[in-house]
Amino acid sequence: MMVLMLNRCTRSLTRTAGWVLGLSLIAALSACKVGPDYVRPTAEVGVTFKESAGWQPARPAADAPRTPWWEMYQDPILSEQMQALNLANQNIAAAEARFRQAVAITQGSRSPLYPTLNATGSMNRAGGSATAAGGVVASTATTTFGANAVAAWQLDIWGSVRRNIESTDASELALAADVAGARLTAQSAMALSYLQVRMLDEQTRLLKATVSAYERSLTLTTNRYDAGVSGLADVAVARTQLESARAQMIDLEQQRAVFENAVAVLLGQPPSTFSIKPRTNVLVPPIAPVGLPSALLERRPDVSAAERRTAAANALIGVAVSAWFPSLTLNANSGYRSNDFTQWFAAPAQFWALGPQLAMLIFDGGARQAAIDQARAGFDLQVALYRQTVLTALQEVENAMVQLRVFEQEEVAQRLAVEAAQLALRLARNQYDQGLIDYLSVAVLETTALNNERTYITLMGNRLSASVRLITALGGGWSAEDLKMLDASGNPTTNPSNTVPTN
Repeated sequence: MMVLMLNRCTRSLTRTAGWVLGLSLIAALSACKVGPDYVRPTAEVGVTFKESAGWQPARPAADAPRTPWWEMYQDPILSEQMQALNLANQNIAAAEARFRQAVAITQGSRSPLYPTLNATGSMNRAGGSATAAGGVVASTATTTFGANAVAAWQLDIWGSVRRNIESTDASELALAADVAGARLTAQSAMALSYLQVRMLDEQTRLLKATVSAYERSLTLTTNRYDAGVSGLADVAVARTQLESARAQMIDLEQQRAVFENAVAVLLGQPPSTFSIKPRTNVLVPPIAPVGLPSALLERRPDVSAAERRTAAANALIGVAVSAWFPSLTLNANSGYRSNDFTQWFAAPAQFWALGPQLAMLIFDGGARQAAIDQARAGFDLQVALYRQTVLTALQEVENAMVQLRVFEQEEVAQRLAVEAAQLALRLARNQYDQGLIDYLSVAVLETTALNNERTYITLMGNRLSASVRLITALGGGWSAEDLKMLDASGNPTTNPSNTVPTN
């Protein structure tokens, strides 16, 4: 008896050890992932920006206070419109919808890690006929009841599913960065259009003052003509000058309407229902902090999106490589089948089956190798696109910095030209009042002074636009860290999106 008990214990321990060994082997194999692990591609960015001399450096601290970048322009109407833009712009809404699609795809890609379970129930009635002894034909009919549950679990031994999850996770983050990029693009377009409206308001103010001055000049020359002091040519010159200024002012109306309509569309509103009240105020371009070129790799949403797409392409190589290895599936099937409904779930009607299934494709005519080559070429493509995106980002920053520097220098020189033109005009008017020169000489200097003032206002607008382009090129204060804290629409759950350090 003792020997029999020992034999039973030995067999039990052997079976237990076999199960433990088998499960350990499966767990070890499941930890494998074929294909290359991702390493961020290198990109040449340089040590400093070529135009960085004299610029305010950016604070590298991750916890530096951040406010919406458009508040640096200290325009409450612009800030109000930016808030509305983030909620109503259709391009942003489309980018958020694409991101939600990616979230769903990522969730779906995780499902193959778990077993599947199917359950069916059936009732089948079948009949036939048979010839009994004596040639008697009898009909028969039977009813069969069945219930069945099938479970299957394909083990991810070679990491195909996990590599696919890597790819979908990276694609999801890329689309989240695209949402931030769409916001930044829309915000930049909004700021550029709004600032152009304000510059046109300033041009309109100047032309209104000019028209009033030209009306007084026309009255003066007409009176002098009536008194026989001036000739008819002076009156004609004064009238030509006045009507030309009026025509220029009318042209400003259509230019303003175009930019105002652009703002309306960015806000998701019909242009016919939207307007911006005219206002003249001098806006000063803010000083945007400029960091090192390498910071663009974390501060530009388009660069982060390109890098994440590179990671997604790298993971797909592992998915393609895993097709060369066999797949292991654990199958379990259990149920009941009976001809008697009352005995449907009785023990004698039970059946079950359990066992693994190993499958491997032997010959495919080169399809698997072609898939690997395609995946590797896709990775190389994304690496090239990533590096090109980095170069484009560096170019945009350099261009915006040189534009700001040159426009500032031009504005200083143009201010001196305006002052000189105004002085020459005052002297000419004094000479005209004394009868020393004709009005044509005064008109030439008035036109020169007006053109110089309009050029000065244009340069002010150019500086403001260049400042917007620089902030946008620097990423608008967005950071790749924001991708780690996202809600279902791609919005960072903590720090505000598209912001820059205030100091």
